[in-house]
Amino acid sequence: MILEWICIVVYSASLLMILFYSFSQLNLLINYLKAQKKNKQATVSVQQTDDLPYVTIQLPVFNELYVMERLLDNMAFLEYPKNKLEIQVLDDSTDESVEITALKVKKLQELGFDVSHIQRENRTSYKAGALKEGLKIAKGDFIAIFDADFLPEADWLLKTIGHFKNPKVGVVQTRWSHLNRDYSILTQVQAFALDAHFTLEQVGRNSKGHFINFNGTAGIWRKQTIFDAGNWQGDTLTEDLDLSYRAQLKNWKFVYLEDVTTPAELPMVISAARSQQFRWNKGGAENFQKMFRKVLSSKNLSFKTKFHGILHLLNSTMFLNVLIVAILSIPMLYIKNEYEHLRIYFIVMSFFVISTIIFFICYWFMYRNIYGGGFKNFVTYIGMFFTFFSIAMGFSLHNSIAVIEGHLGKRSEFVRTPKFNLAAVGSNWKTNKYLRKKVSPNVVIEGLLMLYFMFGLYSAFIVGDQGGDFGLFPFHLMLVIGFGFVFFSSLTDKQ
Repeated sequence: MILEWICIVVYSASLLMILFYSFSQLNLLINYLKAQKKNKQATVSVQQTDDLPYVTIQLPVFNELYVMERLLDNMAFLEYPKNKLEIQVLDDSTDESVEITALKVKKLQELGFDVSHIQRENRTSYKAGALKEGLKIAKGDFIAIFDADFLPEADWLLKTIGHFKNPKVGVVQTRWSHLNRDYSILTQVQAFALDAHFTLEQVGRNSKGHFINFNGTAGIWRKQTIFDAGNWQGDTLTEDLDLSYRAQLKNWKFVYLEDVTTPAELPMVISAARSQQFRWNKGGAENFQKMFRKVLSSKNLSFKTKFHGILHLLNSTMFLNVLIVAILSIPMLYIKNEYEHLRIYFIVMSFFVISTIIFFICYWFMYRNIYGGGFKNFVTYIGMFFTFFSIAMGFSLHNSIAVIEGHLGKRSEFVRTPKFNLAAVGSNWKTNKYLRKKVSPNVVIEGLLMLYFMFGLYSAFIVGDQGGDFGLFPFHLMLVIGFGFVFFSSLTDKQ
């Protein structure tokens, strides 16, 4: 009976955490809808003829053979006075892309652009170290940052720089859009999740003055803000989230522009998605350990800002709660049908299905805002929602390992996400030299979990005296689909 009670307590605690998180999402939805009525965050556009400030664009890159020329070509199309624009290529590359980048930089210099090709002797602190190194000699008072696969529109700087007329604004962040959203189920699911973050969450927090994060790219910093917040630091895998919180704790304001989009490439193979997910989720846990005491002890923050800040930092930890609930759900199915005196408890536990309903409602408003309403789009949304939820649960083991390592302080290398440039290489993307050749050992466990949840489906037919118990059947079916997708995709990835 002791094991049963441990199972009940841990299961209930994880469900409670998920419920709290769903309520925070509901609150963000309310904030989001109110912001929509206020016409969102108005874009402050300027003209090239205005008295514009000097801007430095930083391009942190590492072994980006397939996208470097496209990236630098795109920078040349930005509408901004050449005499007030500096481009820093912060190149930590160790392969032949260095020569390609050098040639392209030289061509841009010949066209009159102020472009520098900066290389370090080692990758100390990875991306954070590269940004910090470039900042030492940056000429601009404002620092725009783009990862190698991002392609800002020509008027991007003119749409963002005007917000810094307010001296309290330290960062302007724009929304990501997706170059290859419809390439596969994997890219569609990633786009779905990112769209929720870049609409519901970013707008919902920013509209009420709660903490948001610079997303590592497609944004622009006031250089003074970076220095005031303690500069870039490489002690977490998400240096962007780290600096964002330190800056906001220093009372700098962040502006989020939902209507200014910056296209980028989504990981097209599951090995690339794995490395990106691992970095993001482990970095989130690392930042929780680094920042939560500072957030809670701050005398300048309201209770709601602290509440949303802590749950924001715990965002990745939700994967661990989901994994715990999933694994314990099968023992709980048997406990439910074994102990009649716990019937009231399980009736109360059924209330927690409201978490899924809340997520369903919140994400629908996000989806409708991007794709439009109507019955046909709603039916499509239902399929996309459950596909997203299933695959997200399939990633829960992988992401939970990242979260646990982050909370325990285990250090690991910053693993870049391979870029493909699908428009240029077409079907030849499978020859991408940066793809990981080895299948993660965790794939075996994910395959076993698929079988475990298939047992959960079978259990629904055999427990109880009334012909089965199918309350958890949909949940276990989604888990089978999710872990099956991750397992088979990992095995069949052309790596």
